[in-house]
Amino acid sequence: MLTKKEQRLRRSRQTRIRIATQGVARLTVNRTNLHIYASVISGDGTKVLAAASTAEVEVRKEFGTSGKGGNVAAAQAIGKRIAEKAKAAGVEKVAFDRAGFAYHGRVKALADAAREAGLQF
Repeated sequence: MLTKKEQRLRRSRQTRIRIATQGVARLTVNRTNLHIYASVISGDGTKVLAAASTAEVEVRKEFGTSGKGGNVAAAQAIGKRIAEKAKAAGVEKVAFDRAGFAYHGRVKALADAAREAGLQF
């Protein structure tokens, strides 16, 4: 019997393999109850080019310290922020790696906000 986390990681494995063959930068998402994290990783998977999360000090000031990083509004803010940071690092096209999370709710909100802010995937 697999745990919930093992099931999610199992789902993510095939996606990672497929993205690695494309050799394009990937936008990864990690979601916890309290925060959402996004990072852009280079095509060869060796370097983090940009990262954004609701755990960052500037973002926490924006949403208050009451830990409001676990909602759709926060996910949209992080999507916009990661797109800006990725563009600053010279990345326009990425592959979206949802890490086995359902494309729904906060994950979808982050992806849509990143697309609106100019990232292509």
